[in-house]
Amino acid sequence: MDPANDAPASPPGTLLLETRGAVRLLTLNRPGKLNAMDTAMIEGLVHALQAAEADDAVGAIVIAGAGRGFSAGADTSEFRDIAPAERHRVERRSALTASLQELLPGLGRPVLAATHGHVLGGGCALALACDMVVAAESSRFGYPEVKRGILASSVTPNLARQVGTKAAFELLLTGRSIGPVRALELGLVNRIVPDGTQVEAAVALAAELAALPAPALRATKRLFYRTLDVDLARAMQLAHEAHGALRAAGPARSA
Repeated sequence: MDPANDAPASPPGTLLLETRGAVRLLTLNRPGKLNAMDTAMIEGLVHALQAAEADDAVGAIVIAGAGRGFSAGADTSEFRDIAPAERHRVERRSALTASLQELLPGLGRPVLAATHGHVLGGGCALALACDMVVAAESSRFGYPEVKRGILASSVTPNLARQVGTKAAFELLLTGRSIGPVRALELGLVNRIVPDGTQVEAAVALAAELAALPAPALRATKRLFYRTLDVDLARAMQLAHEAHGALRAAGPARSA
């Protein structure tokens, strides 16, 4: 079962959609809750990403947040007073969150996060799952789940792969947040920009990527993620196969 099809519809305005040339801009829009992600917002994001993937006019995607921060993480108030008989709703959101984490690297278009302010918990996991991150100077990245007595379940698998085991363990077990300079050192972000310019900077970078030959762009992203967790021999085999497939698709598309 697709968890996105088993969740409530996203309320109007929870997620703002804008098209800027070949770039689809998706803005998390619950500023009064620091863009805390409830089931409806996650579902809306999944559907918006799928729609962008299906639109040939879209070459790249940017995810941003409205208000004072990118996202403070999961909306813990959604299930605060939930009855035991409704516990399946918690599992549904968990499955939906996992599907979002898996969806992002699988998209054929590059996805960039434009962050500022709070980038915490599930919000940090969302940014980390994007292909690139453009961070405003005010960005604060962290995983405070342990301080709240909960498990950063959707974060752990991807974090260690990207920043290494020692840094990931420290972030997860201390719950402390870090600024963009340290995040850049760890490889969590790609570039730092002044506050208020992060969306324009991310859209400009996304437009630059969207202008590249689409078959080569998609093949490169697909090969990148397919070779992350395999040994060198298998990675070279996958690279050879991808090279051949791209050459067969048209002239002058691979080096």
